[in-house]
Amino acid sequence: MIMYLHHEVTPHIIHRDIKASNVLLDSDFEPLVADFGFAKLIPEGVSHMTTRVKGTLGYLAPEYAMWGKVSESCDVYSFGILLLEILTGRKPIEKLPGGVKRTITEWAEPLIAKGKFKDLADPKLRGNFDENQLKQAINVAALCVQSEPEKRPNMKEVVSLLKGFDPKGKVMQMRIESVKYGEDLMALDQASDYDGGGGHYEESSAYGVFGPMEVQKMQDPYMQYGDKRIAKRG
Repeated sequence: MIMYLHHEVTPHIIHRDIKASNVLLDSDFEPLVADFGFAKLIPEGVSHMTTRVKGTLGYLAPEYAMWGKVSESCDVYSFGILLLEILTGRKPIEKLPGGVKRTITEWAEPLIAKGKFKDLADPKLRGNFDENQLKQAINVAALCVQSEPEKRPNMKEVVSLLKGFDPKGKVMQMRIESVKYGEDLMALDQASDYDGGGGHYEESSAYGVFGPMEVQKMQDPYMQYGDKRIAKRG
């Protein structure tokens, strides 16, 4: 469905709120994407748009959360978080003892780096899974949540990778250590304690959902596109 929105319709549609609660199953257990309240149409030939940040904490791509730069790649990032959520049985944002909150990528990154794929699997599976298929799916999720949008696959490539094909010989690695939600925003995220997906967020500060220290560690990944940028608020 996401591939259809990104590649089959004109103009392309960016959903902006891909998450577990927005994926419904029909009578044949086929997944359907719901809730297009935040959806954006992206004109042909435009790499991205600049807009107000709206979405759900835990699923927001860093370039969108920080600079309001939205593209199809933001949906790819959100899908990667959703895929990790399905594979691991964990919430996108979880509360640790002492009130500290941690994103699913912060938890998964060291395990992926060490190749401990079995430790990433949902405990409810009780080991009843194909390890090679698990590794493939986790690697696809890792590609989708790369911090730089240009390093993520598009949805056509995601589908091919999940089917076992590697269209561009992409290196599967997870590098997200510089991307973390700001402490002030995490403190406000009350919804993540019970709904599994974090609360809806609308931008209210210059730093979006990242604090100033996180901003200093990153650069706008779309500076190279110059005139293709559309400055549009709302």
